[in-house]
Amino acid sequence: MENLKQRWASATDKLAPDFGTDLDLQSILFIIGLQELGFVKHKINKRQKLEVLHIAVCRLLSDYGFYEFEGYDNDKWPHYTRTKKLPQLKGGDQEKLLQEAAINYLEKVYD
Repeated sequence: MENLKQRWASATDKLAPDFGTDLDLQSILFIIGLQELGFVKHKINKRQKLEVLHIAVCRLLSDYGFYEFEGYDNDKWPHYTRTKKLPQLKGGDQEKLLQEAAINYLEKVYD
């Protein structure tokens, strides 16, 4: 089985033709958030960019049972409810969890 680093490289390679080769976790979270949002009608402001990242994190962690999709608001933004408390993770472990979740998501979407 590939290790996390190899799987991450493979996942980012799939995005490279559309988004370039210099993708970090935050960039990929933003891409996933936009994918889940499903639209961008206009330029989004800084607050909305943070909300897009939040959408991505909630969507990814919903696969682990930490969040559940609630529905869309009147502006068609997705909302999630936290279903269980996240474990205490060190910074590196938190990043690994999000990377693993992002890889799993991208494998479903791009394979």
